[in-house]
Amino acid sequence: MTKKTVLILCTANSVRSQMAERLLRHDNGDQFEVESAGTRATRVRPEAIAVMAEIGIDLTTHRSKVVDEFRDRSFDYVITVCDNANESCPIYPGHSIRIHHSFDDPAAVVGSEVERLASFRKVRDQIRDYLKEFALTTL
Repeated sequence: MTKKTVLILCTANSVRSQMAERLLRHDNGDQFEVESAGTRATRVRPEAIAVMAEIGIDLTTHRSKVVDEFRDRSFDYVITVCDNANESCPIYPGHSIRIHHSFDDPAAVVGSEVERLASFRKVRDQIRDYLKEFALTTL
């Protein structure tokens, strides 16, 4: 079986798209080849690294990438995980199926470290649940 290719996009490629890339690869890597990128590059947030480590997934070697790095590749699916990326998502060659599902930005939460980490965990779990459904319905 040929793996389906997936590009996951968010604005900064620092939290949601990074978590989504690793979750889909971890949970369904035998079915999907996954990349993530942003409309602009920043850095992977330490809170994202921490909450992913809690479930045994390592983001320490990940880097924030810009969508232009993938302009010459075609993907079966392009998933945007924030409204800004959905609005500015480039067109990809081939017959990509574009899917949008907006998740709250946990990096925007202001509060104590405990409150911020709780927000990152909530979004991580929402993304994982969403991607489980995506994997079931696309294969």
